[in-house]
Amino acid sequence: MLTLPSSVRILLACQPVDMRKSIDGLMALVRQGWGEDVYSGHLFVFVSRRGDRVKILTFSRGGFVLYYKRLELGRFRLPRVEAEAQTVQLDSTQLAMLLDGIDVARVERPRAWTPGRQPPREVTPEKLPSA
Repeated sequence: MLTLPSSVRILLACQPVDMRKSIDGLMALVRQGWGEDVYSGHLFVFVSRRGDRVKILTFSRGGFVLYYKRLELGRFRLPRVEAEAQTVQLDSTQLAMLLDGIDVARVERPRAWTPGRQPPREVTPEKLPSA
């Protein structure tokens, strides 16, 4: 499980990226294509055309870090995105699921609890109506 502060954004490229791009090529895409600050410490995630490779670019302590993962079998399951979107923002849980091959689009999150709202009642076997 990835543990990142909430201040770190994770941006996933909606279009496939040529995996031959180095740090400088990916930096140019982030700066010019997305208008993002590459020195922010955010994570920028890129997936190959075949969907079996992922690169994650970030800046940390005076230098760039490039993570690379190649699947030997299967493809990464990307979330649904709008047609015209360049990026989609993920949270650390979604990124971890993506890297583990879990289909993020099929996972349903429970509703978040907020103060002042009654939590939904749990249905236990004793409370089920009899047939």
